[in-house]
Amino acid sequence: MLEKPDFQDEKIVACVQDEYGLRIAQIAFLPLGADLNTAVYRAWTGDGTSYFVKLRRGAFDDISVALPKFLGDYGVGHLIPPLATRTGQLWSDLDAYKLIVYPYVEGRNGYETALNDRHWRDLGAALKGLHTASLPVDLRRRIQQETYTPHWRDNLKAFMGRIGDDAYPDAIARELASFLQARREVVLDLVGRAERLARSLQACSPEFVVCHADLHAGNLLIDTSGALYIVDWDTAVLACKERDLMFAGGGLGGGWRTAQEEEVPFYQGYGPVQVDRAALAYYRYERIVQDVAIYCEQLLLSGAGGADREQSLRYCKSIFLPGGTIELAYRSET
Repeated sequence: MLEKPDFQDEKIVACVQDEYGLRIAQIAFLPLGADLNTAVYRAWTGDGTSYFVKLRRGAFDDISVALPKFLGDYGVGHLIPPLATRTGQLWSDLDAYKLIVYPYVEGRNGYETALNDRHWRDLGAALKGLHTASLPVDLRRRIQQETYTPHWRDNLKAFMGRIGDDAYPDAIARELASFLQARREVVLDLVGRAERLARSLQACSPEFVVCHADLHAGNLLIDTSGALYIVDWDTAVLACKERDLMFAGGGLGGGWRTAQEEEVPFYQGYGPVQVDRAALAYYRYERIVQDVAIYCEQLLLSGAGGADREQSLRYCKSIFLPGGTIELAYRSET
């Protein structure tokens, strides 16, 4: 969220102090991320210690905090576990929001700074640790499981079915509608390819592991000492390993490197693995379909969002750039 929500800072400070026992002296909104349901803040205590405060409204799955907490305790590196409240809970309720507190890590994400070979190796090693972690049965049962749902494909087909007929009073919405209308053939081809591969994967029932499932450059943080961290576990899922492997070389690493320059050090860190090319292609197609459908929901169904709307439009257009995520997804099947 780029624009500060209409929510009193004093309420956030009081909640953090009451629930976590932290005496907050200062708090500042951080204009980060493309999620309109998430606002983040930096908070300081009187001794200068910083904390990262996340407000999440709408759907909330406590796996997003329980999983990284377990993995951190288990020894999987390169993540930032949430802090517990005084009662041991990993979040607190604040009006329509869930409030979560983390240690603050000063750094820049993968869109702001290039990941080097060591970072890609560390990411590969961290994902191998995640994919091979032995989770307690009760925790594993609570994690959503891949179903190859047609939800986003159906949504995008519905948008494309009426995009040439609907009237949009907002200039951003009109621009997106015109942009996608001119690329109708490509969009529907992506949907069709994802549907075909989804049916194939459902039929063969591949082995599932725990996946982060959203490893774009914005969710990779490089701190001031050069250490890499994986953040934002809101979409963790049990799926085949390619759900995560698709990000290395998939065009979501910030655009600093070629696909091969990402993949070589990544797999050095991950170790020997047989990659299912069909599954890799499916997840890359499906990710594009989901992203475009979400941008349609944000921009065509509402005029809300302020500065976030312009950013969403830019992100959506970037998907179709030469050498971008669509082109790399097509290469996955060859």
